[in-house]
Amino acid sequence: MGFVFEPAVTPSVAVAGSGDRIPVRRIFCIGRNYAAHAREMGKDPDRDPPFFFLKPADAVVEDGATIPYPPQTENFHYEAELVAVIGTGGVNIPEDKALDHVWGYGVGNDLTRRDLQLKAREQGRPWDLGKGFDNSAPIAPIHPVSAVGHPSKGAIKLTVNGEVKQEADLSELIWSIPEMISILSQSFALKPGDLIMTGTPAGVGPLQPGDTCVVEVEGLGTCTTHIGPRA
Repeated sequence: MGFVFEPAVTPSVAVAGSGDRIPVRRIFCIGRNYAAHAREMGKDPDRDPPFFFLKPADAVVEDGATIPYPPQTENFHYEAELVAVIGTGGVNIPEDKALDHVWGYGVGNDLTRRDLQLKAREQGRPWDLGKGFDNSAPIAPIHPVSAVGHPSKGAIKLTVNGEVKQEADLSELIWSIPEMISILSQSFALKPGDLIMTGTPAGVGPLQPGDTCVVEVEGLGTCTTHIGPRA
């Protein structure tokens, strides 16, 4: 059997301090996982259950890359995120065993066409156009758990052209990483190479052509993205 078309190259992310790479299978994202961000988006963090959406694997972007300002938007936003990488798969994973399934952690940016996302939300439609577009998931090299442990606290910060726009602590996550993994595994068979973007703090805002956006997570380094001209 042959393929009608040449198979696409497997999307991947770098490993810190190594020439190895992690093949990306799926990118799960959790919505409104910091209370202050939930409130700035007009939602109540004390009542809303967790919900997830996905980005395509080939939305990943290397640290330091220049990406075009995306089409069909006039409100292109940054979102600083901690990224967890699944290394051991499973279904119905108990919360107290969830961290055993994590290979490592990194720094990411959940880029968003906010106007398209909000329009879809108002119409009760999926967020794909607002969240799952090309180049929407810059992710820096991943640090193995053996080197960094399991971060449950520490500063997360984002700057645009050197000006701080987002600043919080990982301890402020509404749903912890073990809870996210356990909940996701009730609906999906998690497998190695699945990535989880764990939510963004308050302070989301617009990017413009020519901007440089830097996300930093304490102990994990930075993820830098340069915004080029409009696509």
